[in-house]
Amino acid sequence: MPDGTPLRIVHCFRSPVGGIFRHVRDLAEHHSRAGHQVGILCDSTTGGEHEDRLFDQIMPYLSLGLHRMPIARSVGFGDVTALYKSYKEIKSLRPDILHGHGAKGGAVARIIGSALRAKRYRVARFYSPHGGSLHFSATSLTGRGVFAAERLLERLTDAIVFVCNYELETYAAKIGTPHCTQQMIYNGLSDRDFAVIPTRSDSVDFIYVGMLRDLKGPDVFIEAFIQTERLVGHPLSALIIGDGPDRDKYRETIEQRGFGRRIGLLPAMSVKKAFAMSNIVIVPSRAEAMPYIVLEALAAGKSLIATRVGGIPEVLGIDSDALAEPGDAQDLARVMARAITTPDWHGATMPAAEAFKAKFSSSTMAAQTADLYRELLARQ
Repeated sequence: MPDGTPLRIVHCFRSPVGGIFRHVRDLAEHHSRAGHQVGILCDSTTGGEHEDRLFDQIMPYLSLGLHRMPIARSVGFGDVTALYKSYKEIKSLRPDILHGHGAKGGAVARIIGSALRAKRYRVARFYSPHGGSLHFSATSLTGRGVFAAERLLERLTDAIVFVCNYELETYAAKIGTPHCTQQMIYNGLSDRDFAVIPTRSDSVDFIYVGMLRDLKGPDVFIEAFIQTERLVGHPLSALIIGDGPDRDKYRETIEQRGFGRRIGLLPAMSVKKAFAMSNIVIVPSRAEAMPYIVLEALAAGKSLIATRVGGIPEVLGIDSDALAEPGDAQDLARVMARAITTPDWHGATMPAAEAFKAKFSSSTMAAQTADLYRELLARQ
């Protein structure tokens, strides 16, 4: 296929929430502007009003359309039906590139891509884990099963695209060095994301923005906030912003601990609105790959405190004073207290703005991904 020929690209993923959705939206916009045709296939049972607005924003770049159907998070008999419906949808789109994101999206894209190849369709099959199955323990029975499945699906894969070095190294350690092509391409932000967002007059001391589930650590944030108050010796304020399966549990914890007046809960909203509510963003995750919230907070000029997981140290620096140990509320509280009491903690701790922008650009991410698409398609 000549370099100037537009590609037909279909992205498959399960839940239209969080970093994977952001990653696909950025790729779709850049590749559409470059003249390619892009489509999305994802779950119809997750996401709310916030995600509907994001779909509305991205629709002008989806010339191959948006295709939603029920795709369960857990493996089950319903996957057979979902896979068959996905096959019919994707076959009608005649893709050159099938790019699966996350464990479920990766399985869908590679199985369907292989079925199309068996019928002599020319399609390249890509997979980006985005953490996903890599979060399982290599010593657990479930983890061993998941990794065995990943190794099997690798035979149906033309290339694996990792979003950070941590993800690449973890895949090699837990699953093995890929037998297919592999490449690391950092997540990136667009130029419009690099703008300082001032705080509102009614801002709070700390915010958490993201999915409300234990893997992301809102429970750790609540406990760390309580300990931070003790360390600084006076009341503080915080907001937890997002939606997810554990929302009610966190609300109950906050009320039981007597912090209902100082820790608020708000539904998911745009990061620009969320970032206006505080100068300090907390990312207390127990596991991550390369979370967009980290990049978005730094691009908005916010102070960031995060756990030492996934690719986050690749952004902040391996020895950054902004890093805390995952799952350790006491260590997170130590960093939070230092950030709020130390003059110019932000200037001394956050990465230099220009170097950060040069390293994490969505235009670079999209260009490198498109080059890889063409390279692998040419081998078909």
